[in-house]
Amino acid sequence: MIPRYSRPEMAAIWSPETRFRIWFEIEAHAADAMAKLGIVPKSAAKKIWDKGSKATFDVARIDEIERETKHDVIAFLTHLAEIVGPEARFVHSGMTSSDVLDTCFNVQLVRAADILVADVDRLLAALKKRAFEHKKTPTIGRSHGIHAEPTTFGVKLAVAYAEFSRAKQRLIAARKEVATCAISGAVGTFAQIDPRVEAHVAKAMGLAVEPVSTQIIPRDRHAMFFATLGVVASSMERLAIEIRHLQRTEVLEAEEFFSEGQKGSSAMPHKRNPVLTENITGLARMVRSYAVPAMENVALWHERDISHSSVERMIGPDSTVTLDFALNRLAGVIEKLVVYPGNMQKNLDRLGGLVHSQRVLIALTKAGVSREDAYKLVQKHAMQVWQGKGDFLTLLKGDSAVRAKLKPAEIEVNFDLGHHFKHVDTIFKRVFGKA
Repeated sequence: MIPRYSRPEMAAIWSPETRFRIWFEIEAHAADAMAKLGIVPKSAAKKIWDKGSKATFDVARIDEIERETKHDVIAFLTHLAEIVGPEARFVHSGMTSSDVLDTCFNVQLVRAADILVADVDRLLAALKKRAFEHKKTPTIGRSHGIHAEPTTFGVKLAVAYAEFSRAKQRLIAARKEVATCAISGAVGTFAQIDPRVEAHVAKAMGLAVEPVSTQIIPRDRHAMFFATLGVVASSMERLAIEIRHLQRTEVLEAEEFFSEGQKGSSAMPHKRNPVLTENITGLARMVRSYAVPAMENVALWHERDISHSSVERMIGPDSTVTLDFALNRLAGVIEKLVVYPGNMQKNLDRLGGLVHSQRVLIALTKAGVSREDAYKLVQKHAMQVWQGKGDFLTLLKGDSAVRAKLKPAEIEVNFDLGHHFKHVDTIFKRVFGKA
């Protein structure tokens, strides 16, 4: 985790203090369950809770023990024994390290997912507000980066809203995917621990029971989780790139808010650069990169190995912290996005009406001209306009072949900008509902 791209709430999930606290809760809940089953003394389970719940786990002390034991869970259990006393002998009875590590990791991922869903909600709120603000703001739609036909800036934002609505549902599904608990002992057979202990811990930690864990929770669950983060990151990059393109000097239809005192360049005082969306693009690349090692973690040896462990110690914190930061940055960009309707209209008019070429094409075919001949006729004049040799409407009116099929007024009606927006309300109802 890099502090520059971290927010405190998400970073705290991955701190050693949080991890050890979750480890303790797993062990204490397991002790409670065993006490109810008569496996360990109830007084011992109570002592474990009383002592551990009030303790501040000493990270430095645990690290010191681990340098000798070369085992993180044993180091923690040794430190816990120092806190609890003799009753600590009942801690971790019949359990294996993966029971603690995997259940904890899933708790952390669930908490991270909750934050990410809230982040997407903030972005959705911003997109919805700005979409309705610019519902009827005309702008040019582009395909291949080239002027195509008119749309509205609100529709552009509605597209992003719909995409991030899907992102939210994917995150919710990914959260459910990893919200499982395994307290099944060595190779997952429950030979040394009662399955009811697992059920108790799962309920206490807000998780579901892993149906079969083979000592570890199957990593296909985690692969799906991190792949989902990658898809969300890709949607963020798509929106970020749109804003970056719109901010280009030659376009300047929208731009990131530029605050008083902000500097765009160390050399050129005039610069106003899309640094936030460029940053989001870079962060999206990083989040996507974590999906591949998560998928490679699925293929472990037999009932378990730990080749996945080092990977997850990195990608768990880094992917969630990075995505959390980037989502909030993107929400802020949309909330403060500066929009230039005048420039949008100016760009719409740049090609002298060429954006209406399809309507003229259709009008000619309806008037009896074959599609092939109509296309050639319209394209001939369109190419003249591209070369700066006239205005599209004037050229069409001056063509006897066109006039033979369409009266001047019948040509002009195809240049109505409002025609392109007649179904905007329908689109908005589909995306936002009746609100």
